[in-house]
Amino acid sequence: MTRSATGTTTGTIPISLVHAAKQYASLPEGTSLPSEVLAGIYEAKLFKLFVPKDLNGLMLPLPDALRVFAEASEIDGTFGWLVTIGSGGGFFSATLPPEEAQKQFAPANAVVAGSGLPSGVAHPVEGGYRVSGQWKYCSGSTFASLYTANCRIDRGAEAEPEIRSFAFLPDQVRIIRDWNSFGLKGTDSHSMAVDDVFVPEERTFSIMSLPNYDDPIFRYPFLPFAQTSFAAVCLGICRHFLAEADLFVAAKRAEWEPAKPGRAEETKRAISRQEAKLEAEAAKFYETVERTWNAFLAAGEMTEEDQAEVGTVCRQLSGSVLAYAHAIFPLLGMAVLMEEHPINRIWRDLHTVTQHAVLVPKPELV
Repeated sequence: MTRSATGTTTGTIPISLVHAAKQYASLPEGTSLPSEVLAGIYEAKLFKLFVPKDLNGLMLPLPDALRVFAEASEIDGTFGWLVTIGSGGGFFSATLPPEEAQKQFAPANAVVAGSGLPSGVAHPVEGGYRVSGQWKYCSGSTFASLYTANCRIDRGAEAEPEIRSFAFLPDQVRIIRDWNSFGLKGTDSHSMAVDDVFVPEERTFSIMSLPNYDDPIFRYPFLPFAQTSFAAVCLGICRHFLAEADLFVAAKRAEWEPAKPGRAEETKRAISRQEAKLEAEAAKFYETVERTWNAFLAAGEMTEEDQAEVGTVCRQLSGSVLAYAHAIFPLLGMAVLMEEHPINRIWRDLHTVTQHAVLVPKPELV
């Protein structure tokens, strides 16, 4: 991994896609990913970082994939979030029966959108289930090839509570365009609904079941998988914020200097201090992830202590990136209060991703 004029590079994101994503970031906020950006993602297999090679995936080790997520998010928050969420759906490729997994995950444009909330109801019928429900915050909802969601199984009032995951085809899903967040506006994180659709048994699964592929990621616990993925997005967006702030100050130097000599230089030094703190935090994050990943590979399972440590370092990184951005934002003046300003957009994207439930601080620690 290196630093270049385009940011932190892993070599996984082609330079042509970097340029296309940067051009996308200049479009009106809330614009969905253009077809040329999606085509570049498909070609680079960025939605398949956790899909087995037998299914035309890349199957990167978790620490390597996290660096890709950070790099993508440093280019643009929406781009990075969608790459991360789309890749995360590959986690389910080992839960479906192999023939169904081949059908749903092998195509070049395969990508999952969905929700983990059990806000649907499934009624058992011959050969499968009849399912109805509605789920919020389904990022990538407008271009997904498969939709996944959790449902409560209705086996009657006397039955034990049971939750199962379901995979829906696009023609079974109704998209409710209700994503009106103040950040990550272009992620199309709308609600989805299904209305009494039939789902065959082979398109249902449990993430607690034994995986059908041997790749280590499928045995990695889902919570730290999500926490590390989203923490990497936080890291990339914060790097972008500080880099844009530095460019902004350089452009304002001539305007600021007559009224307040030294303002630009002092502000640039403040930005450099926050960048140093961020990179120290990033080093701690990656060291923790890599050490616990290697221990997981050696033992075949992840200890509760390591899971707790990973969760702590991810929540700490999420809080730290906000602190570093908060330290700089007031120094930049009134111009960055305008919603159309790039720094304002990045600021709101950062606050949106850090609001995810797996990254927010525990209430008792606040």
